[in-house]
Amino acid sequence: MTKSELIQRLAERNPHLLQRDAERIVSTILEEITSALARGDRVELRGFGAFSVKQRAARTGRNPRTGAAVDVDAKVVPYFKTGKELRERLNGD
Repeated sequence: MTKSELIQRLAERNPHLLQRDAERIVSTILEEITSALARGDRVELRGFGAFSVKQRAARTGRNPRTGAAVDVDAKVVPYFKTGKELRERLNGD
């Protein structure tokens, strides 16, 4: 599902919302999650999952084409862990 499909479905399920209001809601939620992760905070949505950031240490990698050693800088990456309720729905438990 794309962002525009999510906005469309939200607008369809809530006829009292205008399309632009549904778009503003989705954009605001995604911006807040992004801002929290940029600050290093954890975002938990009960039943759905938790977003957090993880530190990746610097390392030496390999160029798959040439086999040459390549230095890979340390970085911060987003991480998502599913919630119990979502995991159970996906697995049919």
